[in-house]
Amino acid sequence: MSINITKLSKNFGQQKVLDDVCFDIDKNGVVGFLGPNGAGKTTTMRIIAGALPYETGSVKVCGHEVKDAPLKIKSLIGYLPEQNPLYEEMYVKEYLLFIADVYKLGQYRNKKVDEMIDKVGLRAEFRKKIGQLSKGYRQRVGLAQALIHEPKVLILDEPTTGLDPNQLEEIRTLILDLGKDRTVLLSTHIMQEVKALCNRVIIINKGKIAADFEDLSSFHSLNRDIFQVEVEFFKKPEAKDIENIPGVLKVNFLDETRLLIVASEDIRSEIFDFSVKQGNKILLMKLVEQEIEQVFRSLTAES
Repeated sequence: MSINITKLSKNFGQQKVLDDVCFDIDKNGVVGFLGPNGAGKTTTMRIIAGALPYETGSVKVCGHEVKDAPLKIKSLIGYLPEQNPLYEEMYVKEYLLFIADVYKLGQYRNKKVDEMIDKVGLRAEFRKKIGQLSKGYRQRVGLAQALIHEPKVLILDEPTTGLDPNQLEEIRTLILDLGKDRTVLLSTHIMQEVKALCNRVIIINKGKIAADFEDLSSFHSLNRDIFQVEVEFFKKPEAKDIENIPGVLKVNFLDETRLLIVASEDIRSEIFDFSVKQGNKILLMKLVEQEIEQVFRSLTAES
């Protein structure tokens, strides 16, 4: 099992930041770790990476308790924090050789550095000082330092913040590739990123796990008592007539003849009967799954 967290709690003074957090990740792939600001994402990631102590609960990486085997954990984990800490006066290759020495790669250091330069797309920039690089290339250097020792678990905290669209696409492609042979725990606020990269999503809110979706297809079933039906009629119906159909909670016109109907049950057959009674043809009718943005808001909105 890559990551196993059981009853993890963490306080900063009188403030409880994590409250009985539990989750397991047992296979390769990209796992999205989502939550609003202050929810506990970064704190959890720092604890997993061994960068922050914990007193209550258990945190294991590849079967090793983090606080009992700190050096072993650092050999198993690659960590790219949100604020990418780089030595700006060092040249790219010089910095990566330094990191290789930190991980004691010995005779393999030069080969591994060259592999990383090519893997993350730094070949055109590796002779520059880090301080001369764009934000996108600095993120590549951060990824290279996190990967140079071939970790089994990669932790990325907001890795695409501040990147332009071209840089975003390149880093996303790289992250997808990395998830093929290791566990990647990815924190992000960009929902499009979740859709593009993640095969599982864990949502944390106010220090507690709010939801854990094993695959994105399960998002639509979060609120089983709410159904959304999109309908396009041949002629514009009256909203009040639609609202009188049993089970209808709300009617939103998307345009002149197209509606989104929110209901307490699947009312497609009732809508069909309504159209026959009204003598109004149906051109389109389908259930609409909840979008990830809707799910996120419903789970993390302030009560």
